[in-house]
Amino acid sequence: MSYEAALSDYEDTAFTHGGRTRRVFKKGSGPAVIVIHEMPGLHPLVIRFADRVAACGLTVYCPSLFGDPGRPVTTGYALREMITGICIRREFNVWATDKSSPIVDWLKALARKVHVDCGGKGVGAVGMCFTGGFALAMMTEPSVVAPVLSQPSLPLAGKNPKRGAGIGASADEIACARRRFADEDLSMIGLRFKSDAFVPDARFETYRREFGERFEAIELADEDAAPAQMKPHSVLTLHLKDDGPTKAAEERVLAFFRERTGAA
Repeated sequence: MSYEAALSDYEDTAFTHGGRTRRVFKKGSGPAVIVIHEMPGLHPLVIRFADRVAACGLTVYCPSLFGDPGRPVTTGYALREMITGICIRREFNVWATDKSSPIVDWLKALARKVHVDCGGKGVGAVGMCFTGGFALAMMTEPSVVAPVLSQPSLPLAGKNPKRGAGIGASADEIACARRRFADEDLSMIGLRFKSDAFVPDARFETYRREFGERFEAIELADEDAAPAQMKPHSVLTLHLKDDGPTKAAEERVLAFFRERTGAA
């Protein structure tokens, strides 16, 4: 079954790097922002967020990394993709606390390409859930200037304190980001629901310790979340309300992208 009607307003392109070709859906004009979807895939509520990125004067690029593009979220679909991501996909370091996932290299190459294509001061990037921490690791690519980490869920913590405090980035990646934040007057945004077991308190404490005032934390209460089939988790998609704190968080992210990329 095809679900791609949800992407009918997007240009269906492809990008190849390191021997891997993936579909990338593109929309808008102006400086580039890469929207890296959450589990279980590039679903309609991720596309809704991407639409809003494009509507504020930016070119949005949505790579399809897993799942079926445009397919709505269901419990069974989400569980299938999560199990596949944990057990099979070698592009994701699900448990590692001190290194990023191999797929980050492909995303950095995409950022280089779209910066050349779209211009501006640089590229924005937002990761969500499994991909939430990727935007930080992408800071080793000079074109990336606006990283947003929405419910960064890797490494999966369970009851392991070390993984709970881990941020899925190497010492070199952390040092590079810290240096660029200082030298280029940059910063990052992290978003989560405070009760979210996939994003422990200790993880945000690590971001604060490593990046200080350059890390802008947006932490939300359960009552701020829109009802969905799972507990509060997806700040910019499943649990985004049309008003209130989650909507304010979305508006802050869009303003951040515009400012940092030079669209504002």
